[in-house]
Amino acid sequence: MSDTITFRIAADPPPRLDKAIARDAPEGAHLSRSRLVRLLGDGAVRVNGAIASAKGTVFEGDAVEIDLPPPEAVDIAPEEIPLRIVHEDADVLIVDKPAGMVVHPAPGTPYGTLVNALMHHLGDDLSGVGGRARPGIVHRIDKDTSGLLVVAKTDAAHHGLAAQFEAHTAERVYRAICHGVPDPADPRLRGLRGVSWEGASLRIATNLARHPTDRQRQAVVWDHGRHAITRVRMVEDLGAAALVECRLETGRTHQIRVHMAYVGHGLLGDPVYGGRRKMPKDQPGAGAAASFSRQALHAAVLGFVHPANGETLRFESEMPEDMADLLTALR
Repeated sequence: MSDTITFRIAADPPPRLDKAIARDAPEGAHLSRSRLVRLLGDGAVRVNGAIASAKGTVFEGDAVEIDLPPPEAVDIAPEEIPLRIVHEDADVLIVDKPAGMVVHPAPGTPYGTLVNALMHHLGDDLSGVGGRARPGIVHRIDKDTSGLLVVAKTDAAHHGLAAQFEAHTAERVYRAICHGVPDPADPRLRGLRGVSWEGASLRIATNLARHPTDRQRQAVVWDHGRHAITRVRMVEDLGAAALVECRLETGRTHQIRVHMAYVGHGLLGDPVYGGRRKMPKDQPGAGAAASFSRQALHAAVLGFVHPANGETLRFESEMPEDMADLLTALR
């Protein structure tokens, strides 16, 4: 059975019907523009009792009714895969993802993903995120990056969390092991476009876009792409490597990996952006570094305001065993 929401158009509505409805629909409905377009196409929106056309207009005082159908089933197979759940309530779930697990199913990886595991874990508790019965992945981390991510269990939670990530108010801190030691006295870094020092933290501000010849990679660009800012603080000098803390102001695809490579401090084990750089043979742990099979990157801290009750939440994840062993060897 469908739910129906009703409301009236306020003064000075935008000329486009979907924009006007999105502006004036009750906040609790959490209707995105894309979902409204689908509802209009399905004939689920009525204005003054008549089915609304996607190209129609509305005026102040018009009565709008929207039928919200039950969430659609999605073609994602639930799988009983162990999950490390750090926190769960009626609205959100925090998962500590292991390295090697893909977040979303894709043609090459239809099974064994985090979403497959969440479909099984949540079962009948799935809510209609975007009109579909699925867990709401608010942000992603790469397959071979470990650590924390938040999943929305309701449409309202998804909208609330997405707004925080878009406004850059969510706290995301990664720990990484990189080649070389970032040094404020390094003239190369001081002369690099988009790079500056804020006290002891290296600030990297560039645009990022798809690599012009390799569609699987991202690249630093200046005249197009999306703005990206990473702040890097050195935690421990390991000789020919360093343990660093990376704070994301934005969250672009491969952002930390691209930015660290751009400043000449690519991550150990990164098969895409690490290049062919090797540790000096006399560096302790050089063998362990050479055989490390993934980018040494871990999503260690995640903080945000709970989208339902307004409580400030902050979670920390210990460094996974493989990175901890690598650190021990490098020391």
